[in-house]
Amino acid sequence: MPEKRVVLKNCGIIDPGNIDSYIANDGFSALTKALQEMTPAEVIEEIKGSGLRGRGGAGFPTGLKWDLASKAQGDEKYVICNADEGEVGTFKDRYILEGDPFSIVEAVAIASYAVGARKAYIYLRAEYHYLFDALEGTISQAKERGFLEAADFVVDIEVYEGAGAYVCGEETALIESIEGKRGDSRPRPPFPPSEGLWGKPTIVNNLETLMNIPRIIHEGAEWFSQIGTERSKGTKVFSVAGDVEKPGVYELIMGSTLRELVEGLALARNTKMVQVGGASGRVVPYENIDTPLAFEDVLGAGGVIVFDESRDVIEMVRKNAEFFEEESCGKCFPCREGTKRMLEILTRFSKGEGSKRELKYLEDLAETMMLTSLCGLGQAAPNSLVDTLEHYRSEYEARIQEMEASTFAAS
Repeated sequence: MPEKRVVLKNCGIIDPGNIDSYIANDGFSALTKALQEMTPAEVIEEIKGSGLRGRGGAGFPTGLKWDLASKAQGDEKYVICNADEGEVGTFKDRYILEGDPFSIVEAVAIASYAVGARKAYIYLRAEYHYLFDALEGTISQAKERGFLEAADFVVDIEVYEGAGAYVCGEETALIESIEGKRGDSRPRPPFPPSEGLWGKPTIVNNLETLMNIPRIIHEGAEWFSQIGTERSKGTKVFSVAGDVEKPGVYELIMGSTLRELVEGLALARNTKMVQVGGASGRVVPYENIDTPLAFEDVLGAGGVIVFDESRDVIEMVRKNAEFFEEESCGKCFPCREGTKRMLEILTRFSKGEGSKRELKYLEDLAETMMLTSLCGLGQAAPNSLVDTLEHYRSEYEARIQEMEASTFAAS
């Protein structure tokens, strides 16, 4: 199946530094339509009718989130665009920021109008500092042309730079960061749409999620809802890396298969497994390569890492564990201690020193972390371990047998 560009429509087409180039390609027509022809409630109903769900991994219905925030009591409300793209192997948001920043600003303005926010933030990943000035220039151009202010609407959009913490991709840790605090996740409830930034109603949407908003308002909810599957509407943008001939950013209709992405577009060969969703994603063995990419099957935030037959399964999982042990904020015990113990045991397996007892420890540890960690970091950290124990258990058992054989020989 060829690509279908909805989110990436303007990338490579417009001049990302020139607002006139964007306007010539229907730029700000959706915002103008929303402000002049629709009430905030009608904008929200249009988004709800489209079936758009969050593209950051959780898949929460976008229109419902907006509806909750719009109805929440509060004299101030906020909109936050989450551009803290910290997932391993994910670089699609960077591509969007570089190629079509005006769509992001237009989408944030539409969201602000819909929920009644007068202040909005674009939370930019620290490693994307080189995009900071260009993004502020995009906002300035939109403001100078009068797009961020109308008779009953005005929004101040600020670019806020993160400090490099992976956990700040989680919405409540991101909110803590903007408030000037350490980026730790908050217990929920309350949820951000009722009590978020500075204790006020707040919507936090992934950058890719917001990129769909101008197209939905411009083309209509019915147009968007006809793309994709019953439960996964629209398209999904993926960044493909690893053992492929053509790594890059691709956009496919929801429900397209993993094979179409990694073999048809990225030209992967001799594939052993694919991790869908970055380091926290699910591991799909090659025999399941025809799995649909959709919320009802496997999706994640968009990072896709391909591993060929030369790759060591246990070493891949160990490196993931090393990453999560480093990035855990340490606030909750299951994640703080769980990532450390997981890394210690996997390191022993990687060296050929693992035991049957420790294999059982890993399974119990993964279950505990997934059930009791405070946020998605700890809950998803064991995913690659759980999946490889299911599909590649023989490789773990082979290491145990090697260790037992060497021990027997030494005795």
